[in-house]
Amino acid sequence: MKISIGCDHAAYELKEKVKQYLTTKNIEVNDFGCHSEERCDYPDFAHAVAQDVTNQNCDFGILICGSGNGISMTANKWSKVRSAVCWSAEIANMARLHNDANILTLPARYISDEIAFECVDQFIETGFEGGRHSDRIAKIIKK
Repeated sequence: MKISIGCDHAAYELKEKVKQYLTTKNIEVNDFGCHSEERCDYPDFAHAVAQDVTNQNCDFGILICGSGNGISMTANKWSKVRSAVCWSAEIANMARLHNDANILTLPARYISDEIAFECVDQFIETGFEGGRHSDRIAKIIKK
C-alpha cells in the first residue's frame, strides 16, 4: 500500500508521527510536506496530495492541518477527490464505508496521536460498501 501525505505548519508534528506509524505497518509514504513548523500555506500541500490521488499514484491520501477544514476544502476542489475530516475512528470508518473517501483529513489541534492512529487504521482497513451509496457518490460530481 502507498499513501500520500501532506500538512501545514500547525500539523507538522502529527504528520511526522503518522508517517512513522505508517512505516511501522510497512506502508510506503509519499511525503509532499510541509517539512518544518515554519509558516506555510496548506493549499500547496492539499493540491499536491489531491493530484497524486487523482493520478492514482497512491492508494489513499492523508492531509492534516490545524482544524482539518481548510486543507480538506482545498482537496475537495479536485473532481476525483472525496476528502473527509475525521476526528474519531467511527467517522473514519463511515467516510470509507458510505462515502468512498479517498483522502483522510485530520484536525491536528483537536485530536490526540492515539485517535489519529485509530482514524488511519479504520480508514485504510475499511472498504466501500457500494450499493445505494454508489448512486449517491455519482451525484457528488457536478456535471
